Amino acid sequence: MKRIAGAFVVALLLFLIAYVGNIALGMRSSAQTAGTITGLGVWQPVTILRDGRGVPHIAAHDEHDAFFAEGYVEGSDRLFQMDLTRRFVEGRLAEVFGPPALTSDESERTVPVEQLAQMQWDRLPLRAQEDLQAFADGVNAAMRTQPLPPEFRMLLYKPQPWRPQDSLVTSFGIVLDLADLWTDVARRAAPLRLYDRLHPLTDPCYDAPVTEGLERISESPHCAPSAAELTMPPAAGSNEWATGAALNATGRALLANDPHLRIGIPGIWYLVDIRFPGYHAAGATFAGLPGVILGHNDSVAWGATDGTVASLSVFFSPEHTSSADWATETFHVRFGLPVYKRYYRGAREFGATTHGILVLVRWDAYDDPTSQFLTFDALDRAHSIKDALRALRLYPGPTQNFVIADTSGRAAYQLAGNIPDDPAWARYIHPARDLSQNYKNLPFDALPRVAPSRAAIVWTANNKMYGRGYPYRLSPEFGPPYRAYRIAQLLKARSHYDVRYFEKMQMDTLSLPELDLARILGMAGWDGRFTPTSRKATIIYEQRRAVVRGTQAMSAFMLRIRALGVAARHVIPEPFASIAPWGVAGAVTPKHPLAAMGINFLNGVTLPGDGDNFTLHVQSATLSQSFRAVWDVGNWDAGGISIPEGESGEPGSAHYTDEARAWVAGTLQPLEYSKAAVEAAARERMTLLP
Repeated sequence: MKRIAGAFVVALLLFLIAYVGNIALGMRSSAQTAGTITGLGVWQPVTILRDGRGVPHIAAHDEHDAFFAEGYVEGSDRLFQMDLTRRFVEGRLAEVFGPPALTSDESERTVPVEQLAQMQWDRLPLRAQEDLQAFADGVNAAMRTQPLPPEFRMLLYKPQPWRPQDSLVTSFGIVLDLADLWTDVARRAAPLRLYDRLHPLTDPCYDAPVTEGLERISESPHCAPSAAELTMPPAAGSNEWATGAALNATGRALLANDPHLRIGIPGIWYLVDIRFPGYHAAGATFAGLPGVILGHNDSVAWGATDGTVASLSVFFSPEHTSSADWATETFHVRFGLPVYKRYYRGAREFGATTHGILVLVRWDAYDDPTSQFLTFDALDRAHSIKDALRALRLYPGPTQNFVIADTSGRAAYQLAGNIPDDPAWARYIHPARDLSQNYKNLPFDALPRVAPSRAAIVWTANNKMYGRGYPYRLSPEFGPPYRAYRIAQLLKARSHYDVRYFEKMQMDTLSLPELDLARILGMAGWDGRFTPTSRKATIIYEQRRAVVRGTQAMSAFMLRIRALGVAARHVIPEPFASIAPWGVAGAVTPKHPLAAMGINFLNGVTLPGDGDNFTLHVQSATLSQSFRAVWDVGNWDAGGISIPEGESGEPGSAHYTDEARAWVAGTLQPLEYSKAAVEAAARERMTLLP
């Protein structure tokens, strides 16, 4: 027995040594980014130049090779992120992480994403299928030839080959993240009059609909703070704006975009520049997707913010449902036995359990699954705003506010995506008898827009985008209007604009509602800015939290009467010496997905609190700008795009966190576009050969 025990200990020690050594090897290694590689599957030579921050600039002779190369660089830089995303969306995390991940998997399988992605694939035209296949082949080539990232070594598994349908699965994850879901509708379950009173569509003092222009925007709005303003919790959001050439010092249109998302490492966006005959696009894509999602091509730039509108209808389940519409899902669990769970999957609706109740959900993404890939591919190839708007007509969702600008000097705004003309507008769950109703989508021409013009000024920030007289509600509640109003204030403050002014706007930290709250509380001497050195910003942030906590359970009457009193009782008196400055109190560390398991050494560089969710510059513990882009339309080398940490998802890469310093400083990083600029900025050159 002693010999057996000794042998076991020796074997265990050898395993641990090999395990740790394998991880250490993975931590030091990174994908090849220079030199020549042959035999990967390209048809002709492809050149990949990487600039000083590791962004790949792909030049190919044909479409197949360009998307193959994009798959290759994404698979080289972001393989673990891509694999984890598809596992999460498909509900297959427990296959790697065991029983703790089963609850997440069961929730994700509510929507049968894998089957829907296959249906999307079957409906794609041949060229789109070929592009997705080429991208998948490139990912698999990287998987075969590049070092296995350390996360796979830690978790002791290897990724399965990437299928072209996996890119559609990945994009479905973005849909689920951005859409207003059945859980949100159930959360709003309250008498309708009470709901509408507690959750107005907007704060009328700061309403800033883009369709009404800058006329009603004031430097200092004069209206008493409402209970809604004082008790409104910070909400997720994004910013975008554009101006036509007639208003710009450059003589060209300008466009700015900064989506706000929960920050992590690696970041959600992957920067890329792709060129082949008849196609040239650059900007940001989601890791796991080909092409460019937000950015520009030779002629057109576009940005997007979430529309925050209703996207689906929810019904109480009838007493009886057909047994033929129930399906059994099998969950394979690492270190455990398989688990089986039944789900309702009807022809038009699927079942979801929320608050312990089965509801039926009617959603175009389920009963008419159409991929967003075609829309963004068409934007990548657009030659004008007219082409871009034609592409948006076919965009299925999630509904987005798009701003567009082209080299003719025109700028425009368009809401796009499927919105059911449902009288609930996602404010309540329908009775089962309403399943007989057919809520058709609003026609594209009925959605809010601002026509293309060289004198156009357009902006959105998840706020109510339409003005007086618009016939549809669209949303249960839009995002708070304060960021949109601040954008409009800054645009109204100038008669002409340039890249630097837009860049400065993206770093603005003035919070309009927090400044109003500070005045109510008698906090003198604060300018309303959430700067890293401000202690008063920390105090007012805590006051906001106190007010929200104190009023969440109030009736509408008590809310109106007690809002100011609740705030006053929670005032933190001066002096402020013991209060942490906002740079500390609001600091955020981009966390790696494995941080949930206590593995923190893969986390990113901590970013100081700088702005909050009501300010244009958002860098706080809950959300951050996920990129900042400004495009000088037609002079593409003059603008740029920045991300918070780095291009690579490999800890051993020099580009894992190398952009953090410039990000904190507010520096707009160029994304070289012309051949001359790309060559001048190149630091590494790779050639892929047949």
